[in-house]
Amino acid sequence: MSERYTVARITRDGEHFEILVKPKPALTYTSGKSTPISEILVTDTIFTDANKGKKAGEDKLKSAFQTTDALKIAEIILRKGTLQLTTDQRRQLTTEKRKQIIAFIVRQAVDPKKNLPHPPLRIEQAMEQIHYPIDPFKNTEEQAKDIIKLLRPILPIKIEQIQVKVQIPPEYAAKVYGAVKSFGTIKSEQWQADGSWFSVIEMPAGTYGPFLDKLGEMTKGAAAARKV
Repeated sequence: MSERYTVARITRDGEHFEILVKPKPALTYTSGKSTPISEILVTDTIFTDANKGKKAGEDKLKSAFQTTDALKIAEIILRKGTLQLTTDQRRQLTTEKRKQIIAFIVRQAVDPKKNLPHPPLRIEQAMEQIHYPIDPFKNTEEQAKDIIKLLRPILPIKIEQIQVKVQIPPEYAAKVYGAVKSFGTIKSEQWQADGSWFSVIEMPAGTYGPFLDKLGEMTKGAAAARKV
């Protein structure tokens, strides 16, 4: 593998199939963006071992994919197989996943001593101590919860959900409804005859401060919110 090309592979019926692809467009395609297969392939040859130059026979292709059309087979491999990343790609994806994990922990967890979220930098520094191997393709929430368990011996931290009672004056109710909902789950709500809105929202404890800031900004301080 080089920075000019990489391998995508799949195993079907015990047989291995590989294609040589251009790293950037291949990653774009596997991320869900539309890219012509012809612009991704380095060659339209289907291999059983690309490094050794071993080509797959038509009989094996027909048996595994019900076709010998290289573009159709390449599409299947890219959609359902595994893309081997370049060093730079893996580094970039891992960095982005780390940011997502830190953001999740800041939103969902708090310092139980102060009942406030830890700053992102503190989370990041603590993560460096536990040497958790971040997987760029693994679910963010799943990895974050594993990391929180490992952080507890060196950082006071817990995941906590809180309920917040909210009262919005009629002139702002319709405007802020969507924003309020984005912070958590509406457990109960009631619209008054004058158009005002009362609700109870369940949200991660770490988002309570930002929620109050957003609510105050959108209602010019006219809304009321408190923990239940």
